[in-house]
Amino acid sequence: MTDTAFSVPVVRPRAVSVAFGGLVTALAAGVAEGLLRAVRGGTEFGATATGLLPRLAIYLIVLGVALYMANGSRVARALLTVGIGVVGLVSLIIEPLAVVLSTDDFGALFNGLSPSSTVLAGCRAVHILAVVVAIPAMYTPAAHRWFTQR
Repeated sequence: MTDTAFSVPVVRPRAVSVAFGGLVTALAAGVAEGLLRAVRGGTEFGATATGLLPRLAIYLIVLGVALYMANGSRVARALLTVGIGVVGLVSLIIEPLAVVLSTDDFGALFNGLSPSSTVLAGCRAVHILAVVVAIPAMYTPAAHRWFTQR
């Protein structure tokens, strides 16, 4: 059946696919960061790994909500906007921002930067960038039309 003015498009708009890809990328970066932090924990690996369980549960829930969003759920889109686009983004930004605001010497922030710290910073940057791409993509005109028609 071809689409008419009164039918719901069957094909997911590219912006929704971009949003889903961004969310999956953010989740992958978050998992990578968490695993690296656990490995860096050294002798405290067990305690750090235990701390990963709630984070992993949250990531699985977010993945499930993202799948619902990718299939056209407006409720899932709203949950992701508030949960990931606001609360999650603030939680990712607040720690590095506090460190930057608490120093008088920005050069000192990069002294003694280890390879694992650089990878952690890269994971965090990818995580933030993926969220910043995903959330607005869910609200492009094509995506908005698709969600409101469902």
